Amino acid sequence: MKKLVLVCAVLFSVAVSMAQENKQDEFVKEGDLIKATMYHENGLVAQTGFYTLDNKLQGEWTSYDAEGNKTAVAHYNNGNKVGTWYFYQGNELKEVNYSNSKIAKVTSFQVTDTRVVTY
Repeated sequence: MKKLVLVCAVLFSVAVSMAQENKQDEFVKEGDLIKATMYHENGLVAQTGFYTLDNKLQGEWTSYDAEGNKTAVAHYNNGNKVGTWYFYQGNELKEVNYSNSKIAKVTSFQVTDTRVVTY
């Protein structure tokens, strides 16, 4: 009986460790763009966004930490940094405006309540 329990425990441990293999980054062609989803070692999403067919960043890119919290939202146009980017750091939100792929303005906000703000 003890041997059966030991064998079951070993098999369960092997099954659990096999199930926790790292997810492979995904790249899927969608029209003229390639949708990218990249993962942390723990299997949670690290980044999502798009590439052009000639491998330049395009459109909105969102980054997450290893716990699944959003850390940044960025915008690209054919590989160039454009528009307003958002960086989330604890209770602080930084809004960074880009012009000609260079930082034009940075504004910081303190988040003091639990309302969810989406951009």
